[in-house]
Amino acid sequence: MNAFETLILEKKETLGLIILNRPEVMNLHNMAMRDELFEALSAFRLDEDIRVILIRGAGEKAFCAGADLNEFLTAPPPTAAREVRFDSDLWRLFTTMPQSLIAAVHGYCLGSGIEIALCCDLVLASEEARFGLPEASLGIIPAAGGTQTVPRAVGMGPALEMMLTNRWINAAEARRIGLVNRVVPRKRLFSEAEQTARLIADKNPRAVRAAKEAVLRGLDLPLDQGLELERRLALRL
Repeated sequence: MNAFETLILEKKETLGLIILNRPEVMNLHNMAMRDELFEALSAFRLDEDIRVILIRGAGEKAFCAGADLNEFLTAPPPTAAREVRFDSDLWRLFTTMPQSLIAAVHGYCLGSGIEIALCCDLVLASEEARFGLPEASLGIIPAAGGTQTVPRAVGMGPALEMMLTNRWINAAEARRIGLVNRVVPRKRLFSEAEQTARLIADKNPRAVRAAKEAVLRGLDLPLDQGLELERRLALRL
């Protein structure tokens, strides 16, 4: 199933697996990976067999150590940039996927690595994982959703501390502040992530998708509108 330069794709019955595959540079997220992630997610979105998508990094050092700044800090012409943004909005695709997404994070998870992980519904981390947002030190800001997803996950204070001071945190603190759902030993990370994926996949897929939609859409609504959304989705089932 693999015809990609920066990813490995696998399909295991109801589970879709995406492996970020640039281990020689700690899975830095470059333009090719951006485009291939868009293509891979689009294909899984249309696959009626796929109920859960699991994302992890290749190699021993990192889930994703951030963006490849040699590429992303070289600005394309404005017209080309707008066309790429319009045609391939990866981050919007991530957050509108109907399937459940799980990130299995090991090693370094920096910059857009955190942004990829937080575009997923659940994040499992290994005990040695480290998280950081170094963009301000480089004269930029998290621009793949990090300024929005991180505060929603951990609150404004911890998010701003990570962004403004470039303080990295370990897996235990990430779990304490809500950046990740669970911390497990490194050797069990991928097996536990896959087991969690299969627990979700075994449930009624329409109910799982409706619950996800109710939570994600409801977060941005006043309570009365959120309750109405919940009622409509429940009646639909």
